Amino acid sequence: MAEGATFSQLGDARTGKLADNLSGFGRTLRRAGVRVDAARMALAQQAVMLVGLQREDFSAALEAVLVSREQDRMVFRELFDAYFRNPNVAQKLLAQMLPSAESKAEPVKRRPRVSEALAPVRAARNAPPAREEDKIEFDAAMTASDLRRLRQADFNQLSASEYILVERLARDVPLPLPHYAARRTRPGARGSRPHWPGAMHHAARSGGEVLHIPLLQRRQQPLPLLVLVDVSGSMERYARLLLAFLHAATAPRHTGAAVRRDVFAFGTGLTDLTPAFRLADTDAMLETASHAITDFAGGTRMGDSLGQLRLQHARRLVGRRTLVLLISDGLDTGTPEVLERELAWLRRHCGRLLWLNPLLRYEGYAPTARGASALHRQAHGMVAVHNLSHLKDLAASLASVLRQ
Repeated sequence: MAEGATFSQLGDARTGKLADNLSGFGRTLRRAGVRVDAARMALAQQAVMLVGLQREDFSAALEAVLVSREQDRMVFRELFDAYFRNPNVAQKLLAQMLPSAESKAEPVKRRPRVSEALAPVRAARNAPPAREEDKIEFDAAMTASDLRRLRQADFNQLSASEYILVERLARDVPLPLPHYAARRTRPGARGSRPHWPGAMHHAARSGGEVLHIPLLQRRQQPLPLLVLVDVSGSMERYARLLLAFLHAATAPRHTGAAVRRDVFAFGTGLTDLTPAFRLADTDAMLETASHAITDFAGGTRMGDSLGQLRLQHARRLVGRRTLVLLISDGLDTGTPEVLERELAWLRRHCGRLLWLNPLLRYEGYAPTARGASALHRQAHGMVAVHNLSHLKDLAASLASVLRQ
């Protein structure tokens, strides 16, 4: 009886409009970058048949089976509200998606991923095939004005497709790290000590006569890096892109030498991403990091996270040589005194502490928030990292801070 009542209330999912609306909603989620496949859509239909059409239950059931990553949760909720915006949708069995919702202006500011997923695609489907000369003009435009705009665009304002393109471009941005003289030596032309084994080797070729004495010079190695990435909700899009950038830019194939990289993500707690950074492929690193981070898009307790770093990972700091890159907007919700104390400890136990702040995209920005004020006092420098152009200037900023 209960089963028959359910079918009479919802209609037949195989022939009614419920299945079509759910399929359309699944395609919209995929356009927004949410991982939805046929198996999840089948689970979604089963879940809806079980919970009924109360809006809150309907949304919670779909979210439970369609969302597998924390960074997609808010995107799902915004898309659900926009897709099923009619307040009587539940009572009308989700009969129709309002087509005007795609074209009317919204008073609520949506994420770029949501706006792009809801954009109309009819014009693209009905457009005639592009001519060869049109393709050439498009390519030329993409390599000039469009790419110039993307280099200056804020990462948080990019659509889903633009974000993917910018992330790929960021992986090609070089980051020449400053070098220091290591303890180990090697033969060279400007050394300070004779290399006697090398001199004997050369003498054996000239009948025992020493004609040349090679010298020993200290090896040059890149500065060790300690990267601290804020993965709170306000840093959602910056964190992923900057992780991809730093992983590619500090890889041995780009630096010419192995770089010591210790990477941690912090939100409400501390997550060690160093094992993920050992992977050669950047996409594999991002996938591993997303599974490791359990507090993604949550709050920020920077002081407690730095305290955890001090207690459990203090050996990761290599004295006065370590370059610390702290990526955060400084919007901390923890205790200011704890943050001030932990930042002071971090400053004493590293070579330089550089604050990479995406909020510098605003003209006249001042670190007036409590966490931002503490960071500004303790950091040796503050650098903007909100677009590709500033990522390219990061190397010059590092050199400037190290000269101080």
